[in-house]
Amino acid sequence: MTHLRKMMLEELERRNYAQTTINAYIQTIEDFARYFKRPPDQLGPEHIREYQAYLFREKNLARQTVTQRLAALRFFFIQTLKKPWSVAETPYPKKTRHLPTILSPEEVAHLIDSARTQFHRVLLMTLYGTGARRAELCKLQIPDIDSRRMVVHIRGGKRRQDRDVMLSSMLLKALRDYFRGLRCKPKLWLFPGGRHHAANRPISPKTVWHACHRAAQHAGLQDRVHPHTLRHYAASGTMRHQMDFPSYYKGAATHIRGIVWCVLLLTTLVGQEGIPCKSFSRIHAQSNVCAEGRSATT
Repeated sequence: MTHLRKMMLEELERRNYAQTTINAYIQTIEDFARYFKRPPDQLGPEHIREYQAYLFREKNLARQTVTQRLAALRFFFIQTLKKPWSVAETPYPKKTRHLPTILSPEEVAHLIDSARTQFHRVLLMTLYGTGARRAELCKLQIPDIDSRRMVVHIRGGKRRQDRDVMLSSMLLKALRDYFRGLRCKPKLWLFPGGRHHAANRPISPKTVWHACHRAAQHAGLQDRVHPHTLRHYAASGTMRHQMDFPSYYKGAATHIRGIVWCVLLLTTLVGQEGIPCKSFSRIHAQSNVCAEGRSATT
């Protein structure tokens, strides 16, 4: 380990950066030095501008990726080398806003029913039913499934924030059937990796991507679907006051009705600091009353 790498690593760890961020920042500095074939402390703003143009022009990276690379360089120059940084000389790429891909309820049902294995099917159902990100799905543990309160605890999400999301009875039944079918019952991870899913480690985000990609190919949706698409659809389903949860039994689909403001309050307030337990209980009770009242009128 070089002296500069050790210094930067210490600065990142002192600020309690996530391990994925640490790895990305270190790799960026290594790539930056490799491109110019010089130590990074001998490079300056003109090299950063040239490197930024190279990332767009030759590597054809997305704006978000280039922004992360610039953030890593900014951290290295300011926090590690204690050098000034001029935003005017090295501006961040201009933001572009695109509408997310939203599937129809029939397409979501077809996607989940097209999963190649039961394990892949449960992964897609959990992605859709919880609106979780790939990394969050991989880190789910068995105690995170709270069948008594009908919520799923998602821990260490984006910006290291925990939150609770609603657990549907259909998803709970699918998870129980999946758990009964495992040869080796996991003790900690809900979705363990390894052969026959018996390893003492969780699956990787690539496994989730592979499950979604293969199902999308089989369903004829490969050009439109990635794991985050199900998160977009889960949010849009909530906005439409309903969540169409595709069943894995013979392609049937069961509609689970909900009230949008209750769902948004529950998923937004949980995990924020200073929310009293009594307030959450009151909101949870109101959501049950609203759901019962709506089901009685439909």
